Amino acid sequence: MKELARRVLEEGQDLGRGILKVDGFINHQIDPQLMQHAGQELASRFAHLEPTKVLTAEISGIAPALATALALGVPVIYARKTRPITMCEPVLVESAPSHTRGLEVLLMVSPEYLDAAARVLIVDDFLATGLTISALTRLVAQAGATLIGIGVLIEKAFENGRTALSKLDVPIEALVTIAAMEEGRIILEK
Repeated sequence: MKELARRVLEEGQDLGRGILKVDGFINHQIDPQLMQHAGQELASRFAHLEPTKVLTAEISGIAPALATALALGVPVIYARKTRPITMCEPVLVESAPSHTRGLEVLLMVSPEYLDAAARVLIVDDFLATGLTISALTRLVAQAGATLIGIGVLIEKAFENGRTALSKLDVPIEALVTIAAMEEGRIILEK
């Protein structure tokens, strides 16, 4: 997606240790038109697989997941990192390391909203090591639901997340793929 690639190159910042700052348009301040276009593009890539739910992780995945779900006409579920009192037992729970927080986080979903009948598309902002998305796939499995695909805004190919997820045997789509981040430069795959 050319618009997203341009923004990553012009506004993204390599903070070192594989961390890409895109806070000005994705992770803190959100460009709603960019998100709408990204959601429409992800929806067009997965609509033929007939997803019935879009699943993401709190909080940065919510904007692209919502835009994608809106374009598909299906609900979006986000895995919570803290359990509210309104989330009754039983709860589906998985853990994943947070690259930006430097600690392990829990991801929780109510089986009230994610059940065996669901055909789930996972959408997130980044695919890096694949550990967060792996935790989301385990939530799908716990629910007995069917994983139909994974869509992300930005893939950091040099962190090998796609390889880690390849055993899932589902399509993985990235709107922008970064080949490397070196000496403050962001290098996109051609």
